[in-house]
Amino acid sequence: METLCSNINVGSSISKPSFCYRFPSLTHRRGAACRRKELIPISLVGENDQNLVKCIGKGVIGLAAATVLSFSSYSPAFAQSLTVAFPVSHTPEVNTVQRTLIEAWSLIRETFVDPTFNHQASNLTVCGTYLIDWDLKLQQTMVEMFPLRSEDAAYSKVRGMLSTLGDPYTRIISPKEYQSFRIGSDGNLQGVGLFVSVEPNTGHLVVLSCVENSPAARAGIHEGDELLEINGERLDGVDSETAAQKLRGRAGTTVTVKVHRDIGAGVSSYQEVKLPREVIKLSPVSSTIIPHKMPDGRLLKTGYVKLSSFSQSAAMEMENTIQDMENQGVESYILDLRNNPGGLVTAGLDVAQIWLDGDETLVNTVDRDGNMAPISMVNGHAVTHDPLVVLVNEGSASASEILAGALHDNGRAILVGHKTFGKGKIQSVTQLHDGSALFVTVAKYLSPALHDIDQVGITPDVQCTVEMLNSGKDTFKERKTSSSSLEADSCIMVAEHELDIQESKGSAS
Repeated sequence: METLCSNINVGSSISKPSFCYRFPSLTHRRGAACRRKELIPISLVGENDQNLVKCIGKGVIGLAAATVLSFSSYSPAFAQSLTVAFPVSHTPEVNTVQRTLIEAWSLIRETFVDPTFNHQASNLTVCGTYLIDWDLKLQQTMVEMFPLRSEDAAYSKVRGMLSTLGDPYTRIISPKEYQSFRIGSDGNLQGVGLFVSVEPNTGHLVVLSCVENSPAARAGIHEGDELLEINGERLDGVDSETAAQKLRGRAGTTVTVKVHRDIGAGVSSYQEVKLPREVIKLSPVSSTIIPHKMPDGRLLKTGYVKLSSFSQSAAMEMENTIQDMENQGVESYILDLRNNPGGLVTAGLDVAQIWLDGDETLVNTVDRDGNMAPISMVNGHAVTHDPLVVLVNEGSASASEILAGALHDNGRAILVGHKTFGKGKIQSVTQLHDGSALFVTVAKYLSPALHDIDQVGITPDVQCTVEMLNSGKDTFKERKTSSSSLEADSCIMVAEHELDIQESKGSAS
């Protein structure tokens, strides 16, 4: 069995800037052989080194020109022998990421849902103390990062360390990527209102959509237009995130874009336009009222509400929309969560409370120790008690599944569509010192009826299949006469059929 041990001269000085880490004592084995063995080029320092200056957080100590990571759970028997120093990169960009690495490593060690860190175990001991490979990952990654010369290469090493956890949702994103995430969560940005993406077949940047009444929309830019230049700079090989960064900017400034449009029949047009940047409000809620006649001739109004993401404003906008529809005499609802990848879990819980009463359980969380805790409402009051159908599909994930599970398991809604994605994990998001962000899976969740959603998904009560449409073709044919263009959507047609059934049962009672 390999051991790492050092007879440290307490009070020895550090000849060069270094990062230091004290291995926590996990399981002590008495009588283990203790011998020196150089595993990697590291320097060792004593706990009483004069450079120790102050504590900057739980278990984190700062050194002059260094960052020291320590833990309150270490064994006093090893207090002087388990501090390891890592050399600091002389490349400023890499040095910054080294500090970010220690931050990320520490957060994961304290909070990651799997205490075995994807079953990483080690046969290495330090003077008889067993270590786990996740502790050694810091040492290994820091040394691999030392000779690097670019920030991107250093971040790549951090991502490589995180990949060993076997959890794609535990990840680090760059400061620019985190800015984009914040925009999606906050629901506001300063820019021109364009959403762009790289077309996979051609590699061209194309417009996905324009925010309604945004500068881009007012200028006549349309979905499908190819974005050629921004401020005279060609966009060949530029990814969508970089292009988005170029389009954003302080409100009141301008940006010039050049777009290409294929009119058809071999005819193309080019447009160059100067766009003012404005504060763009991104609403996650869109809605309309679908009127149709019941079999008995009565006119029924169905409120259709599409929720595209769970941003900070989602619940408030949803509540305002439902209240407005109630005032217009809506008698039933379709809540569309299809292709909603999730977002803020708290927003999902807040939306659930718009539809539920009392002290219902919304979701159950299971922490790293296997402890389950329900998250429940307290004396809730629903905005409406009208019949509800929720649409889901394979693109409905995370907070969408929490909301769908809460409404279904509490008997509030019928689920229509296709099986959901199956992301039954909750992540915490922490902004790190360099502006990047760390997402860490901190818990699993179960639906109120204790259904495990992770990698399984939620199976709807009713599938919107071609066979089902054919079996009720007379009813659905009648619905297509509705003025709403949404009636061409087969799942909405099935949802309305289910609402009719509920309405008929209610009338009979």
